[in-house]
Amino acid sequence: MNGKSALGAILVVIGALMVMKFIGINLGWIIGLLMPFILIGLGVVGIKNDSKIIGGILIVVGAFMLIGKLAGLFALLLAIGLIVWGVSLFKNRTRGI
Repeated sequence: MNGKSALGAILVVIGALMVMKFIGINLGWIIGLLMPFILIGLGVVGIKNDSKIIGGILIVVGAFMLIGKLAGLFALLLAIGLIVWGVSLFKNRTRGI
């Protein structure tokens, strides 16, 4: 893909996002979730191209952003795990009586 094709693709995506926002479809949360993955990917490319410091920084920043975005999911999984553990303790306690 040459420079003009890449620029054309970027302009089409930006225009499509603007039209979608105008008609009431908001995809900001998808862009917010993709950004950490983009940073991590750029960091990996940087490391492969012998730019280890910048690549490492991008990976760390992307990982921290991703942890922040998925903190609610981690809390939900922790809550489910605690519930399952508590129920298993009740079941083991009633068998011993």
